[in-house]
Amino acid sequence: MVVNLGDAMRKLFYMGLEPYEGRYTLQLQDWSERAFKRRGIDYVVVPGTTIDDTKAISVGQVLDAHGRSYFAMSQMMNLVQMMRNGEVTAEDVIFFEDMFQPGMESLPYIMDQIPASQQPKVFIRCLAQAVDPDDFVHVWGMGKWMSLYEEMCNEFVTGVLASNEEMIANMKVANWKAPLYNISGLAFDKKEVVQRSSEAPTFWESRSNRVVFAARWDQEKQPDFYMDLAEKYADTDVEFAVLQGGPLRSNNPKYIERANDLVNKGVLRIYENLKKEEYYHIVNDSKVLFNCALQDWTSNTVSEADALGCNVLFPAYRSFPEIFANCHERMYIPWSIEDAANKLDVLLEGPHKDMGKISDWTSATIDRYIDIMQGNGEQWRRDTNRYRDYVAETKY
Repeated sequence: MVVNLGDAMRKLFYMGLEPYEGRYTLQLQDWSERAFKRRGIDYVVVPGTTIDDTKAISVGQVLDAHGRSYFAMSQMMNLVQMMRNGEVTAEDVIFFEDMFQPGMESLPYIMDQIPASQQPKVFIRCLAQAVDPDDFVHVWGMGKWMSLYEEMCNEFVTGVLASNEEMIANMKVANWKAPLYNISGLAFDKKEVVQRSSEAPTFWESRSNRVVFAARWDQEKQPDFYMDLAEKYADTDVEFAVLQGGPLRSNNPKYIERANDLVNKGVLRIYENLKKEEYYHIVNDSKVLFNCALQDWTSNTVSEADALGCNVLFPAYRSFPEIFANCHERMYIPWSIEDAANKLDVLLEGPHKDMGKISDWTSATIDRYIDIMQGNGEQWRRDTNRYRDYVAETKY
């Protein structure tokens, strides 16, 4: 059954994330605002207060544990004040950049007690959490209470924006009843990334013979696999690098110890505390961005590398067959060092023929979710379990 989302939204209340230099949170808001303005959306960025001025992650993994809670709850206080003042109506949409928003439980509490004319539509983006068996919440033993949090969201939101069909399937197994939409990618702005790199994509012949790994150095990203691959190339001229926006951190100290050992042996190189411009410069000078994650829902690093003329090589696992349009040259058999090395050898020789198409596709992700929130995106709704039908479709 198709839910009628009503007329085009009057106003969008944007609940962004706290700013971090080494993560995508600053860019997500910038990319979104650019799209809102281009589309003529009347929007309000609901402000939050950061816990300090470091813009760094000191406790936790994806975001800082204290910082996420502090910023999100201060945001919710401001949103609740706007609702109390009558600034938010049933014609409006509240969009949460991340489903995990401490303080969100106040929304159903309020909305169940106010007139229908003051009850806005609520859309949330699901990036992972307990629906994903490989998410870090399970590593830390947080799966039970996070599942209860998700049940709360499931009860009152207007729609959930998932990034791929595999996540949709997981959510259906977890008995989600809220309307689910596949926006097929993460928010991205190819034009801004290329502009911010301050240089055109480097000609292939001028690029360093370098392979880069840009994911977190945590268990679910399988850094051991990348280090195994680097050791296989120890006697070649291929540089294997790790790119990090802060100091190299991990939820398992053995990965740090092994990485340091490989650095001392000249097998691995670590670039730490990179600003975005510095990160883009290295990617623009590299030949392949490599990923071996157990859990990575259509990573932004794919889009960035593709936009900057760097080949990408990822496991044929989870969301990647969908985002790569089943392109076997850029996906290897999961957990197979031999197949990964064979594919890598080819991608080190020259740019892939479909270079740029992934970043073109993901650059339209924000437009897809705007269409959904305006009531014009029902083609992205997933009411059945036939998600494989969509995965098999070629995007480009």
